[in-house]
Parts: sequence; structure tokens; C-alpha cells
Amino acid sequence: MASLYFLHALGGSAREWDRVVAALSDDFDCIPLDLPGFGGSADAASDVTGLVDWFAAEVGRRQPQSWAVIGHSMGGKIATLAAARARGGDPSFAGLAAVVLLAASPPAPEPMAEDRRAKMIGWCAGGGIGTADAEAFIDANTAASLSGPDRAQAIADVERSGCAAWTAWLERGSREDWRSEAGIIALPALIVAGGEDGDLGVEAQRRLNLPHYRDARVEVVDGAAHLLPYERHAEVAALIRDHVAPAFARALPASFAALLASDRVSRRARAAMMDRHAAPDAAGTLSTAQRATLVALIETLLPGAVDAPDLARRIDASLAEGRGDGWRLADLPADALAWQWGLDTLEAQTLGFASASAARREEALRAIGEDSGEDGGGEALIERRHMRLWFAEARAEVARQWVALPATMARIGYDGFAVGGDDMPLPGYRLTAANTREPWQSPLGAPA
Repeated sequence: MASLYFLHALGGSAREWDRVVAALSDDFDCIPLDLPGFGGSADAASDVTGLVDWFAAEVGRRQPQSWAVIGHSMGGKIATLAAARARGGDPSFAGLAAVVLLAASPPAPEPMAEDRRAKMIGWCAGGGIGTADAEAFIDANTAASLSGPDRAQAIADVERSGCAAWTAWLERGSREDWRSEAGIIALPALIVAGGEDGDLGVEAQRRLNLPHYRDARVEVVDGAAHLLPYERHAEVAALIRDHVAPAFARALPASFAALLASDRVSRRARAAMMDRHAAPDAAGTLSTAQRATLVALIETLLPGAVDAPDLARRIDASLAEGRGDGWRLADLPADALAWQWGLDTLEAQTLGFASASAARREEALRAIGEDSGEDGGGEALIERRHMRLWFAEARAEVARQWVALPATMARIGYDGFAVGGDDMPLPGYRLTAANTREPWQSPLGAPA
């Protein structure tokens, strides 16, 4: 069962997620955590590095194979920086499949009026936060007053917040600038804002959090402010479910993920593999019609073996970025132009390759590949020759990008990437005879 890790807001605790967890626990292993100094845990004046290190230890202790992190407010900054570490190959965060941010503090310094910051720090002047101040904090962060047990619980959590942790976040953690370290993260992210939130509302989320995710969307919850897990628990749970379910569906098999996270794989190799596995950039150079023809081409070359639209987006993105295999045929133009011309010509020659039957597509490609180009002449001969060259290049590129995907490696049982960890340089293979496997290879499903 895939795992969901929940990180609460300043002044909150694992209990703020009770109703959200109740709605999700039948389908996911839900792990709400008390951040250091909150929820009755030992008080600690942690900076952002310390909080991310603490989270790494919590995740590493459980070693989930496929998981998502949900970060609320203060917890959102930790979630984003954990995702950045996962991108960098940190084994503690291996298997992270998705991120959900609720009214999240950004990697940048959190927007907050300095007089309000000073007032909140002053609440701890007497050694603890009093009931009146806790009530004021909760009421200022909700669109409408919470009622009954929810209000009592939220206030009690603020009151039992450790003053070292509370003050450290307001004085340092919320002010720390981690934008360069966060960079651009390829993991799918859902960013949720309360329609009536103040400092961390939708404008702040779009400006400060959205730019750090390549594959993200923003959702606004109307009639709610900052304490979303209390104010709109059912809607929050539904948003989380809808976001993480497809991410888990495309997650790497647990056995492969375990090998990828092992000490036989370096951080650099792990980061490269996870970047390949992430959803491709939507930007490209092909038109919608050309992309549809490319999808049909991939479906014909690799029937049933690959997510053709996904691979088409990857090829298109590499064309837009100018990434290739380092060479091209002299008779063809630059890669992007060659692909545009080739796909357009394929569509025209077949009178609709994208909409043709599988048999018609195979027939058309076979004719291109087997055409000797010896009969005829003039422009037609040049076009046929160029199409034959382009089709050879296209086949190679489709195969190259498909085989490079970690999902393909998992499917065929390839483990050649697991031959050089950071602390285990070049361990290589000991057994090289046919049909033999080493003990470390057994996670891939073959006999040890």
C-alpha cells in the first residue's frame, strides 16, 4: 500500500489531519507526523535544514517504496525541500511520487507583516502560549470560526507548541531563502490555496511555490482560509486522492525502487533515473497534428509496450531543447525540422496515418523502410530517400528513449545502473555465467 506522509502547520500537530486521514486510510498508509516541538514532542529550535533532516530520518526509518508528502503551511516548505533532495538522489527520499502543498510556506522567505511576526513571538514571553493568544491565532487563520471539537483541538495544539520551535520558525525558518536549492522539481505537485487566505493565498502560491514545479496545478478552495484540513477536510481529502492516485499508478515497481534506493546506486545515477521517470516537460516543437502522428508511430513501432503519448511528449521535449544522440545524417536538416517534415510527410503519404488502422500503419511503415528508391526520379525520389533516412532515425530515437526509461528497465529486469554507489565504488558483478544472478539482484524478481 502506498504511503502518505502529512506535515502540519505552525502551531498544529498530527491531529490536524484526523478527518483527512479518516477519508483516505482505507486506500493509503497514512502517516501524520508531529514536527519537532509540536504536538507534545520534545521542544527543539530547529532551522529548515534540521527540519528536513528530521523528516529524512522519519521517512528513512520506514523505508516506503512509493509515497507522497502532503505539507501544510510550515510543513509545505519542508515538503518542497524534501522533493528537491529526492531530485538530487537522496536515498532517504527515494520513492517519492507526488507532492501536495496546502497553503504552503514557500522556499522563499514567507510573506508576513513584521509587526504580526513580533506579536506572535511575544506570545512566548511568559514561557508558553496562553489560551487567549491561541484562540486569536486560530480565529485569524480561518474564514469562519471553527466549532466544537475541531476548535478545541486546534487551540490546544497551539497552546502546547514548544516555544523554542515556535520562535525558531518565526525568527529563522520562515525567513530562510531556499529558492536556489529548491530549483525546478519534476515531481507532480498539487498546490491548494484557501480562497480567503491572506499572506499564503492563491496569489502567493502562484508567485512563490508554482515556479518550483515543472508539473503542477493550483486549486482554490472557496470559503476557506489557512487551516484547510479543519475548514474543508472532505474537499482536501478528495483533492489529495485525485492527485496521488495517478502518480502511484505510474510509480516504479517496489522491487526496482528498492534496488534504485540501495547503496549500489550513486546519488548522481539515482537522480538521473528519477528525472527520466518524471513526467516530461509539456513544452515542445511539434504541432498538435504532428504530435498525434508521432503517437500513432510509437504505437505502431512498440505496440502495447509503452505509454505512447508520454513517450511522444519526451521526444518532442528533447527536440525543443536540442537534445539528441550527438549526430545527424548530412542529407537531413536539423533534428526538429527533420521530425516536423517527416511526420507531415508520413501523414500526407498515407492520407491520415494518425487515424489509420494498425494494419494500414504497418503497411505504410514497411513500404518506407523497404523502399530502395531505385525507380522514378526527381523530387519524388529525393522525398522517398529522405523519408527512408528519417524513418531509420525515428526508429532509433523511439527505441533509445524507450529503453532509457526506468519503467522499461524494470520491465525487462535491467540492473546495469546498480554498479557504483557513493560508498561502494564500482562493485561490479561477481557471477557472469549465463542464467546466474547475484543476491543483490534478487529484488528484481529473479532467483538469488
